[in-house]
Amino acid sequence: MKTLNKTPNASQKPQTDSNQSVDSSDSSKALIDIAQRDVDGVLHLFDTSLDGLTETEAKRRLSKSGLNEIAREKQIAWYVQLLKTVTNPLSLLLIVLAVISLLTGSPTAALIIFIMVIFGGLLRFSQEFQSNKAAEKLREMVSATATVNRQDAAPKEEKGITAGKEIAVKLLVLGDIIFLSAGDMIPADVRLIAAKDLFLSQSTLTGESLPAEKHVDLPDNKEKNPLELVNLCFMGTSVVSGSGTAVVAQTGSHTYLASLAKTVSGRKPRTSFDKGVNGVTMLLLRFMMIMAPLVFLINGIFKHNWVEAFTFGLSVAVGLAPEMLPVIVTANLAKGAITMSDKKVIVKNIDAIQDFGSMNILCTDKTGTLTQDKIVLQRHLDPYGQESLDVLKYAYLNSFYQTGLKNLLDVAVLDRNQELKSLDIEKNYQKFDEIPFDFVRRRMSVVVEEMGKQHVLICKGAVEEVLKICTQLQVNDQVLPMDESVHTKVADLQQKLNSEGLRVIAVAYKVMPPDQSHYAIADESDLVLLGNIAFLDPPKESVAQAIKALNRNGVEVKILTGDNEVITRKICKDVGLAVQKVLLGSDIEGLSDDELASSAATTTIFAKFSPTQKAKVIQVLRKAGNVVGYMGDGINDAAALREADVGISVDTAVDIAKESADIILLEKNLLVLESGVVEGRKTFANIIKYIRMGTSSNFGNMFSVLGASAILPFLPMQPVQILINNLLYDFSQTGIPFDRVDREDLVNPPKWKIDNIRRFMMFIGPISSIFDYCTYALMWFVFGATSVDHQALFQTGWFVESLMTQTLIVHVIRTAKIPFFQSRASLPMLLITATVMAVGMYLPFSPIAHSLGFVPLPAVYFLWLAAILTCYCVLTQFVKTWFIKKYGYT
Repeated sequence: MKTLNKTPNASQKPQTDSNQSVDSSDSSKALIDIAQRDVDGVLHLFDTSLDGLTETEAKRRLSKSGLNEIAREKQIAWYVQLLKTVTNPLSLLLIVLAVISLLTGSPTAALIIFIMVIFGGLLRFSQEFQSNKAAEKLREMVSATATVNRQDAAPKEEKGITAGKEIAVKLLVLGDIIFLSAGDMIPADVRLIAAKDLFLSQSTLTGESLPAEKHVDLPDNKEKNPLELVNLCFMGTSVVSGSGTAVVAQTGSHTYLASLAKTVSGRKPRTSFDKGVNGVTMLLLRFMMIMAPLVFLINGIFKHNWVEAFTFGLSVAVGLAPEMLPVIVTANLAKGAITMSDKKVIVKNIDAIQDFGSMNILCTDKTGTLTQDKIVLQRHLDPYGQESLDVLKYAYLNSFYQTGLKNLLDVAVLDRNQELKSLDIEKNYQKFDEIPFDFVRRRMSVVVEEMGKQHVLICKGAVEEVLKICTQLQVNDQVLPMDESVHTKVADLQQKLNSEGLRVIAVAYKVMPPDQSHYAIADESDLVLLGNIAFLDPPKESVAQAIKALNRNGVEVKILTGDNEVITRKICKDVGLAVQKVLLGSDIEGLSDDELASSAATTTIFAKFSPTQKAKVIQVLRKAGNVVGYMGDGINDAAALREADVGISVDTAVDIAKESADIILLEKNLLVLESGVVEGRKTFANIIKYIRMGTSSNFGNMFSVLGASAILPFLPMQPVQILINNLLYDFSQTGIPFDRVDREDLVNPPKWKIDNIRRFMMFIGPISSIFDYCTYALMWFVFGATSVDHQALFQTGWFVESLMTQTLIVHVIRTAKIPFFQSRASLPMLLITATVMAVGMYLPFSPIAHSLGFVPLPAVYFLWLAAILTCYCVLTQFVKTWFIKKYGYT
């Protein structure tokens, strides 16, 4: 056959021109209208015929409608991706401070800040660029083609069937007549005009693992869901078995698949991580906007040198700015991404590592994610529910000898061949005839000759259809008459198996005379019911363990699927997931967001959900304050993947799902999810360590500076000394990404609590000011640094004490426990902080001391310093313990 395609009449036109966006509801209505027309009506609608379009007409339509491609988000250019890494609020704040420093004659401060911003940006860019490149390699590189009829094309002979011309899928236009066969991807939304034993896999669109039967029959006028229409096939699905001929009804951006793709275009919603980091940035910015001008005014008023006051105020602003935060955050995230890559996981968006750890709800698709997306023969039972090898034997013969390509159910039966090997079935039974499947009977039969003695008709099909032609049943080698009670038992057994999520097929047989030469549908009568075969898409081996591990780590698992409730309940039972409540897609249509959020909180299974409904559930769960992950691999999962805080997919997923995901699993072992959660929590814990340390330390230092500005006749520390102090302290924090995390910090999903960070800063920060003022008193009263002539001694003494207290207190703040005794930092952390403290004590005695405004300190100073440090650590530990009991640590 060939396809003929011309532009439909304007009044009937089901597709708009070019690449204009089409609302999904309009697309659905057009498809439903097309499905309800007979074949002649469809051909007339598209001004085509069974002989296909001419090449001239096809080119004209192509120029008008555009290529048959779904618009996908363009890959971001590397330079744009690099720019995005330094345009977050924190980096922009630091860049502004650096520019001001440069303009006001502080090139050293500007250089330090620029280095930190660039280093942090390059680190993030490097990790994300490599991950995106790896994800891009997963994309299929094959150029898809379709077989069409074009009137100017010479047909080719293929397996005895006249086939059309192979063209690129993107060149298909409305009205093209295409041929479908097993293994083909459906290249557009099409209306069937002929079909034979056609079964399609629609799991990527619907979530249902079992193949869908397709034929040319007109649907019920009441059907409103295009996916349920038996004479429509959709782009993105594939042919499992059989063959068909169809007319192209929708192409490119007008297809049903494209309507789903539109839901994932545009900017991804802000995640928990984005909100958390921005919250910390705004907290520091508000604090800086108050403290820096205040220091500037006090110094100008009391010391009458406004230029020096401005320089000092700017140094304070730089000191308050956590210039290392981008580096520390990115280093932590990058370390987590590298760790996950060792577990065969691609992290496309490194921010997702932290969201992974904060996740308290994981929503997941069922088919292909929790299940193997592979039909397996689970049971072969006699009519009373007992295991029967005869049922398997006869089902195997039927599947083995049927003509043509096998559907997934036949493949599942044939996979059990090892159990029948000893019976030598293929040698003892030879095919004699076949009665093909059709959608009216919903069964098919083969006739085999048993060792040249007799013919056996073996029928396999829908239970209710096979029961209609059975008058007897076989149990334990006994053939018994069928009566109403038997019908009831068989129906009860089918219902029981269906309730377990199994698809049931009946098997029956009839011994025929050996001299019969031809068989027809009429021979399918007075059969003996042998039993049932039952199929299931089983869960992946690692799912049960993964769910237990997630629950153990405080992550609740919810199932969002397009499949039905019965099968989903069965899978949940098999993997040990307790079901609290089930919600159907049809149940939520009239619910408000608040009602849906309330219901979603207690629901485990969301069955028969459309892609937009899945995304809506994710949205309301996030609005309720949850950090939500979503795991899926189909087209129908893309919107939910994008809506989630962290989207997780697999390497075998469709392209649109992989593009929408933040994380891609390269192996089917779902136990890696627990590793991701733990790694995310380590990352979060170490980021929060730095934020606590930096905010409380800077807050305390600025209180000290504020008081000193008012009471001292000179600056408590030179601007260059503040910058060096800040730089050394920042360097001491570079070991944080490699630090240990207490087990207690990994048990529950952490949350960004900006209020708690502010309280921690306000309670812990002033403690350092107490000991700073003690140091002021020490330098003033004990060492006599009371005038401008002795300010270098004063400034050196405070520089060393300030650096020592900031660096040593890292070990107190990094844990909720008693430092060094109950919780010890990692070796890199210990070495780095020890090195910074050593450098701080060495600087006053170094060759560059004079140029930095330092002078040597007397030996007795260090005895006083040891006492100050000890008291500081003890008091901070006491206040920290009180704070944790009152407000919590995370």
